Amino acid sequence: MTRVPPRLISAVRLLGPAGTAGPPDGDIAASMRGIAGLLAHRLATDPSRPLVTFYDDATGERVEFSATTLDNWIAKTANMLVDTLGLGAGDRIGVDLPTHWLGLVIPLAGWLAGLEVVLTDTGGTSENGGTSENGGTSENGGISALAVTAGATLPPTTHLSALFVAEDRLDATADLVVDETVALSLRPLGGRMLRPVPGVLDYSAEVPPHGDRFAPPPPAPEQVELLRAGSRIAAAWALGPADRVLSTAPPTTAEGLLGGLLAPLVAGASIVLCRRVDPAALTRRIEAERITAVVAAPVAAGTPGAPGAEIAAVGAAEPLVLAGSGVRTLHLPRLG
Repeated sequence: MTRVPPRLISAVRLLGPAGTAGPPDGDIAASMRGIAGLLAHRLATDPSRPLVTFYDDATGERVEFSATTLDNWIAKTANMLVDTLGLGAGDRIGVDLPTHWLGLVIPLAGWLAGLEVVLTDTGGTSENGGTSENGGTSENGGISALAVTAGATLPPTTHLSALFVAEDRLDATADLVVDETVALSLRPLGGRMLRPVPGVLDYSAEVPPHGDRFAPPPPAPEQVELLRAGSRIAAAWALGPADRVLSTAPPTTAEGLLGGLLAPLVAGASIVLCRRVDPAALTRRIEAERITAVVAAPVAAGTPGAPGAEIAAVGAAEPLVLAGSGVRTLHLPRLG
């Protein structure tokens, strides 16, 4: 069977149309003209409250990060990008990760270091209920409807200075043009790779020794578009600091990057990420975590019950979500 190479999608180009969508009052503050400014603002205003809570129902894992602890991981990763990999402004990194807290850390660290972040669309059916158009099985779940944005897709031969990929996705991404591959086991407690691979760096071994402070370069101009996209979607959804937003979408989708990261971060809200969701536990989790909103996950065109490339709620769990009093379901507008 012929292996279909992953599509490469520029994160900035994918999310760019969101910067012109939504209410005009979603513009960003002058003090937050880049990812570094956004993170600094969150650290200054709300350093200790939980920012990200992560569940993996297949392993029973639950971990929680304040803005301070998440920023430490972002800084360590940014230092690894610069000091270990020798990357600098203008270099590209690829991200091929499922729904996971490290799927938030890697893009933020890349942007913090002045790099371009590229998403991979490996196709398949997400374990969280999303389906992409290529068939097969994958946790990534596809890029979603926003991938049709003109100019978002990069040539398959695009050079990546580094690729951050889940350990079980190494074979699927082997044909990409990459200088350095960094694999993540995504095991609980920061476990290392199950089977070391020659020429592949182990994230869990490489990152912890690095310092937890990072001096970022001036932000790339396109980072303003990222923040504007997050701000306008946050305004359209009426997100605020009191919100706790549940997302099952992987970071390689617009729903994951906007709904599960940038919009809540800009709004001062907190994020609850759920991987390999157990629908039977979802209602209880929504109550225990005081969830106020659930981000709809992507479903590709042609999926039964999906009108075109519209976005469905969290897999088969939407009736459970809607049963919760005061919990709203958030849908991205059609963009591009």
